Amino acid sequence: MYSREVKEIVKNVSKTFKVLFVFGPRQVGKTTLLLSLKPDNMEYITLDDEDLREQAKSDPKLFLEEHPAPLLIDEVQYAPNLFSYIKINVDRENKNGMYWLTGSQQFHLMKNVSESLADRVGIINLNSFMYSEIVKNEKKELFDPAKLNEYKIMPKIDVNKLYVIYLNNN
Repeated sequence: MYSREVKEIVKNVSKTFKVLFVFGPRQVGKTTLLLSLKPDNMEYITLDDEDLREQAKSDPKLFLEEHPAPLLIDEVQYAPNLFSYIKINVDRENKNGMYWLTGSQQFHLMKNVSESLADRVGIINLNSFMYSEIVKNEKKELFDPAKLNEYKIMPKIDVNKLYVIYLNNN
């Protein structure tokens, strides 16, 4: 697995907020990242499982009672009604890092999260790998258009070679 530069941010957000929400496009590594960082006592649930999804949608209170915190809920966009019950639980317990959530980039989902869990959730937008993560470049600065003439032209990347690098690192 590639080492993601966002790992330290995830750890810090989890220590600071009661709920951690990592969202982004499909297949960028949200679940893989959180599974690699989750504490041993944290249960993992995916709402890709239709039975769990139906339970979370039809009786979110019972769902959270049967799967107590600390809990990682993957694909939470399938049961947005969980947010108000998560809010109740985190207000009752008042511990940081109780819930880790993943979801896709959907505007209505983000609106639900920010409204339901205001001041309780740290939100991280995870996108595809950065070039420095892929080639393990030690230079970790963001692109600055003002320094354009200082940058070397990035070599053309052969996607097939990147896939081979990925396979060799896993």
